[in-house]
Amino acid sequence: MRHALIFAAGLGERMRPLTDLTPKPLLPVGGKPLIVWHLEKLAAAGVNYVVINTSHLAGQFPEVLGDGARWGLRIRYAYEGPVPLETGGGMLNALPLLGPEPFIAISSDVWTDADLRDLPVEPAGLAHLMMVDNPAHHPSGDFALDADGQLHAEGPNRLTYSGIGVFRREFMHGWRQHAGDAPPPSAEAAPRFKLRPLLVRAMAQHALGGNHFRGRWTDVGTPERLAALDAELVA
Repeated sequence: MRHALIFAAGLGERMRPLTDLTPKPLLPVGGKPLIVWHLEKLAAAGVNYVVINTSHLAGQFPEVLGDGARWGLRIRYAYEGPVPLETGGGMLNALPLLGPEPFIAISSDVWTDADLRDLPVEPAGLAHLMMVDNPAHHPSGDFALDADGQLHAEGPNRLTYSGIGVFRREFMHGWRQHAGDAPPPSAEAAPRFKLRPLLVRAMAQHALGGNHFRGRWTDVGTPERLAALDAELVA
């Protein structure tokens, strides 16, 4: 059984007022909610179990998506509380719901025509990231990809992390050393921290691979980008 994690807990602040009443992953684009594009791709890639992180307007997700049966998926929801836990805290919070094998992790606020079957089932290291050309709003990129498919925090050929990758559970080992000192938003919640420090640690261990995807990809981060993508998809 192949598993996946979808990050869908953000507040969507840059998308306001569209996200005042609707979570960003449920905003329609190309005739269906943004997150449904991911569910369809995950199902086509052989994934049959998906964990969706939720926070902002969390109750709408099961109302719209149900248990995933219409896509041949089993969906479980990992509620983070009223304050989203960022990507690191979100992955940690969802980990008990994921199986022992590597899982696909995907940000719900991106769109791509990538075939997720091209991602490795077993990353060579702790994780494998799909990298894309740097968009206009992020010209400096995130990490450098070398000719051997290894990612580095610094170096030439810098690309942008697409928000799509494959992770081993072991990637999160020792997370406390790299999560900073931010306290959890409540006694019941996981700590709130980003994935980036753990990604940098994995790169220092030469345990983070990647590939350069050259197809269509959009960071759907603003109403303007959402409208442009919608116009492109319905044309």
